[in-house]
Amino acid sequence: MISARPGAAADGDVDVGGLADETRTPPASLYVHVPFCVSICPYCDFVVYAGAAARGPRNRVDTFVDALAAEIELRADALDATFGAPTAPGGLRPPLATVYVGGGTPSLLPAETIARLIELIRMRFGIAGEAEMTLEANPGPDERGDASALARAGIGRLSIGAQSLDDIELRRLGRRHRADDVGDTVAAAREAGIGSISLDLLYDVPGGSLETWEASLDGALALRPDHLSLYALTLDDPDAEGLTGPTGDHLPTTSGARRWRVAARNDQDDDVAADQYQHAVDQLGANGWRGYEISNWARPGHESRHNQAYWERRPYEAVGPGAHAFDGRTRRWNGARLDAYVAALTPMSGVRPTIPPGGSEALDAETAAAETAVLALRTDRGLPLTAREGPPLAAVYDWALAAELVTILGDRIVLTTRGRLLSNELFARIV
Repeated sequence: MISARPGAAADGDVDVGGLADETRTPPASLYVHVPFCVSICPYCDFVVYAGAAARGPRNRVDTFVDALAAEIELRADALDATFGAPTAPGGLRPPLATVYVGGGTPSLLPAETIARLIELIRMRFGIAGEAEMTLEANPGPDERGDASALARAGIGRLSIGAQSLDDIELRRLGRRHRADDVGDTVAAAREAGIGSISLDLLYDVPGGSLETWEASLDGALALRPDHLSLYALTLDDPDAEGLTGPTGDHLPTTSGARRWRVAARNDQDDDVAADQYQHAVDQLGANGWRGYEISNWARPGHESRHNQAYWERRPYEAVGPGAHAFDGRTRRWNGARLDAYVAALTPMSGVRPTIPPGGSEALDAETAAAETAVLALRTDRGLPLTAREGPPLAAVYDWALAAELVTILGDRIVLTTRGRLLSNELFARIV
């Protein structure tokens, strides 16, 4: 059950975990992480809990939701202490422009729970009248949720994890849904009046071909979505990269998933992946779609405003296990461990909820400049031409231009399609 202020301190005695800081910038966006799935796909690196934790008599959903509500309260308390309430006259804290409920599979939550969370966010953060409200959904019939109820709760944008419209590829990827389920989910969302629908698709699927990709993309376009996110399937082992730190920021990859990735990498082909991406660029461009970011295309007016906040380095708040936030100077994250998250945020006798375990990193000027350049180059706006004269771009600009990774459009430096395909190499040189 979500209360308005579970375990909140009395007025004038706010426990904000030491987060109030005069140098912080108020967030324009809020990310809410719901870490539950019916099952975990072997390629997934997100903070996810499945099986009995997500469904059945021993599920942890209600306990998590109460903890999530407590964190929303504490994060809002911290912002109130620094900037005042979002409704305060002459206050420095605007209402949220975007709210993104991701996961995991947040569509597993009852729609009434989503509605109560949104109402709590509205009370504590404020939500602008024309705010973008996104929820991620899996298309399986027992996972997609009630589109009409979600629309009534305030969700105006649905991001559907289709991944492929080829049943053989879906089975290979460990997905539970089938291609027809994607169309059913889109149809239900349209009927419910959800005004913006996005589909996620994966290319470079192990054993896939240009032909299977063309068929998936054609099938997706036939459903007439408003937005497409097309991601190359990356099968790195996060444990091998040393990403599992003392705060539990990442969950360790299971041995089964590691074995699957090793085998699957042998069935990937960089040349096929490049052809698949080029086909998407050509087909979507010919049909009037804007490739506004390396992996994202939209019909006019349907660009993800929430993700644009990330790419433009605007401040955003985040709640939930493993969620990352940014205040313009410092990155902050919650640990991934659900037990530790719930324990910190669940009130006990004489003990109020506290900020969950996690960590933070203050960015120095050099790191911030490199990050700004990389994120801007990911988008079709790129960087101003003057950026070629100073760090961090000056050191690599001539090489990138000669290698045809960037080009000049008016007074902007933007990636070519070749540059998008080889962006990791360019970005590694920038940072």
